[in-house]
Amino acid sequence: MRQDVRETTSFKDEDGFVSVNGVATDLNSRSRVSSLLASTHRDFLLSPTGQQVEVSELKDKVIGLYFSANWYPPCRNFTQVLGGVYENLKSSGAAFEVVFVSSDEDSDAFENYRSSMPWLAIPFSDLETKKSLNRRFEIEGIPCLVILQPNDNKDEAILHDGVELIYRYGVSAFPFTKVRLEELEKEEREKHETQTLPNLLTNRNRDFLMGRPSEKQVPVSSLIGKTIGLFFSAQWCLPGVKFTPKLVSIYQKIKQTLDDYANEDFEIVFVSSDRDRPSFDSYFGTMPWLAVPFGDPTSKILAKHFDVRGIPCLVILGPDGKTLTKQGRNLINLYQENAYPFTEAKMVLLGKQMEEEAKSLPRSEYHAGHRHELTLVSEGTGGGPFICCDCDEQGSGWAYQCLECGYEVHPKCMRVVDRLRSSLER
Repeated sequence: MRQDVRETTSFKDEDGFVSVNGVATDLNSRSRVSSLLASTHRDFLLSPTGQQVEVSELKDKVIGLYFSANWYPPCRNFTQVLGGVYENLKSSGAAFEVVFVSSDEDSDAFENYRSSMPWLAIPFSDLETKKSLNRRFEIEGIPCLVILQPNDNKDEAILHDGVELIYRYGVSAFPFTKVRLEELEKEEREKHETQTLPNLLTNRNRDFLMGRPSEKQVPVSSLIGKTIGLFFSAQWCLPGVKFTPKLVSIYQKIKQTLDDYANEDFEIVFVSSDRDRPSFDSYFGTMPWLAVPFGDPTSKILAKHFDVRGIPCLVILGPDGKTLTKQGRNLINLYQENAYPFTEAKMVLLGKQMEEEAKSLPRSEYHAGHRHELTLVSEGTGGGPFICCDCDEQGSGWAYQCLECGYEVHPKCMRVVDRLRSSLER
């Protein structure tokens, strides 16, 4: 008996799915990985040494698709963090692999960047696969780490926030399942609910902070009952160095105000990211407050506990040791010393006062530092969190914004000029 032989055709559509005879198939783990990462002319990925690794070898592994580029500093920063997590997971035998999906501008940049990565990569020349992955996972910004589970093809199992999870939990996030992430969130909630100053700022070898002068040791127990600012910064961080004098001024004004209040006090603790002792000593020498000793492991533990991803950062703790806000820097910029005691009730009050003050502000003005007209906006009318283009500090709420190019400044930073002068300057 002759078999009925029919021609079968398959192709990869623009979203990276395989279709057979015009019908999209329900893919198993192996064919799903191949459909996403292979192409008509390629069934391999590049290893760190440039060797070809068959896509099929990723079967049954948790896969992180890493969308990144050499030209963007946040990508390079995250690559170092991801590299540490990847090496730890691989050394422990975890079934995990990362695949680099490049947004580099040329092959030289791609090769240079890939040389710093211990994982696999899609060849730079395969533009079709890279475009289809960007479309399939709706990538809107980099760095982005999309996590795929080996035995769950449902969209709900795909995680798009791998970068946040790595920064937040590190190795502990693996295997990135819903159950595991719920466990970590529960642990994090319990840790924050039970946090106290002693368990945040001390360890079994140290129960003190550095004071002024730096040889002075201040017991952590003496801070209990005070409002505390944890100032994460470093001398190599230009925004931190620029913000420090402002914070010193605000700190001193708050301390002066509290001289008449016996039951209230405010203190700041410097949590350093300096790379060497001389830099730490030099930078701490400009500060009138306390510090975690240089090189103490507590600094890294605090940064992870409060999910600090960029510096400078000012975390405010209430008198009970619980977190009031991680937006202390922004609140200092907005309200100066009036931000104290940084409670939710005080923020509501200050927000209402700002709303009232905004009613008397001109709807539009010309600023000495910009050629276009600036329009007053709020979060409800096109504004939102921003970096002031005049003082380079954070802002939120009301701002003067250029609707043509996005230039924004704090209302307090406006240096008003008349329309004629602005026209002449142009």
